Amino acid sequence: MTGATHRPDRPDPNDDDLGWMLGVVFRGYVRAADHAFTDFPGGPRGYQLLTAAINGPARNQGAIAEELGIDRTVLTYLIDDLERPGFVARRPDPTDRRNRLIDATDAGRAAWEQRRLALRQVESHLLGALAPTESATLRALLQKVSCSAQAADPLRDLCEVVAQVRPTPAPTVPAPSPAVRGRRTATPRAARRTG
Repeated sequence: MTGATHRPDRPDPNDDDLGWMLGVVFRGYVRAADHAFTDFPGGPRGYQLLTAAINGPARNQGAIAEELGIDRTVLTYLIDDLERPGFVARRPDPTDRRNRLIDATDAGRAAWEQRRLALRQVESHLLGALAPTESATLRALLQKVSCSAQAADPLRDLCEVVAQVRPTPAPTVPAPSPAVRGRRTATPRAARRTG
């Protein structure tokens, strides 16, 4: 319930709005998770990258960028950030020497495990209003919905997603010529002098 003065005879329209509910949960998660990543290279995105490197076969930057929905240029900087403390390593792709595969190191796996435990505490706090069985059900349902949504409409280009959901702009009126702009400013002055 969003309103400070909730009235049973007038339910808040946001109470059953999926976007609003997801937004509230997501913002709470992000705020709490940010604390878990204050000193982690690349923050939450660095953790996502390390997760991808740990949980799958070694892949090149392009494949990881597409999987995570992160711009390739940004991903390059994230890999650099994780490479400095030795969390990941780049190695030549044996099938194509122009590509570099991203591998997690033992130090990266240890750092990932520590952050994973911290995130579990964040999640437990966030889902604290639910019984353990409800929490497990919610996780299973969210996994099902998110996997279905990703399969139906894979996230490849965030700019394209924004363009698809952005409302169509209203038609623009052409800017007046300099002569017309001059007349517009002269009219109010003349009206003030005579008034």
